[in-house]
Amino acid sequence: MKAFTYVNAANEKEAIAALQSAERGKMLPMAGGMDLLGMMKDYIVSPERVVSIKGLDQTIAAGDGGLKIGASVKIVDLAEHAVARKLYPALVTAAEGVGTPQIRNMGTVGGNIMQRPRCWYFRNEEFNCLKKGGSRCFAVEGENQFHAIFGDGPCHIVHPSSLAVPVIAYGGRFRVVGPNGAREIDAGEFFQMPNANLYGENVLQPNEIVTHVILPAPGQRSASYEVRFKQSHDWPLAAASVNLVMSGSVVKSARIVMGAVAPVPWRAAAAERVLAGKAITEAIATEAANAALAGARPMSGNKYKIQIAKTAVKRAILAASRA
Repeated sequence: MKAFTYVNAANEKEAIAALQSAERGKMLPMAGGMDLLGMMKDYIVSPERVVSIKGLDQTIAAGDGGLKIGASVKIVDLAEHAVARKLYPALVTAAEGVGTPQIRNMGTVGGNIMQRPRCWYFRNEEFNCLKKGGSRCFAVEGENQFHAIFGDGPCHIVHPSSLAVPVIAYGGRFRVVGPNGAREIDAGEFFQMPNANLYGENVLQPNEIVTHVILPAPGQRSASYEVRFKQSHDWPLAAASVNLVMSGSVVKSARIVMGAVAPVPWRAAAAERVLAGKAITEAIATEAANAALAGARPMSGNKYKIQIAKTAVKRAILAASRA
């Protein structure tokens, strides 16, 4: 990989200063490095300065009925956190399924949320795809079995984060800090479609970093479900997280978010409307799953995703109803 300068930031102030003051060139933050180092080795990115932010807040703190998770918290620590497991089972389930034990012990919550697309055309330096400044998305006429079934392009990536899906289902927020200070962004408004931000995936401004995930008090019942080729190290083919607010045995309100089906975590508002005001049965869960996928527009090689995404939504709803 290209030689670079390494800065080990001890706190937020040092991290922002190091990112902001880099002389003419690229500078990128790094926590666990699970994604960034691979991209550097493949020459997808070639920063002149890498700023380590693994020394930032690594705590998980309860308060105001919710949870505040440092972006530098290791994924394994989130998966094993007793309070998170009790209050936010959909998030813990997603954390348990990330990568391998080695990755979960090195990768961070913020790193999983901020990882770049896993599209093989984007990740291969031989392809100058649309997202890297090229003239076309090679997935349109190429191998697209793992690409989006929602979103209509022009870039057909799927968002790779497993943790972002339940965070949005819980109505979470991201705390962000940069040269102009700190701000909080609704997780559902954080990620951007390619037609709004072709060369990035979120609303971060230059030199801003995510420092915390902030979760409000959860609904009474929640769950996540992922469909994969194999149970070991693999990204999901489709995923769903469900967060239910109940009134007795009836759903008062629901938040349903799908993963691995669109360039952003995909909110299934039609499925939420199906559940509202009803007791959950297998028939209602099936109806909601069908509604969630009603607008899907698959490509030539990924029509199978519609059925497995329906399965993920249905099983997440049923799992949440039994929680």
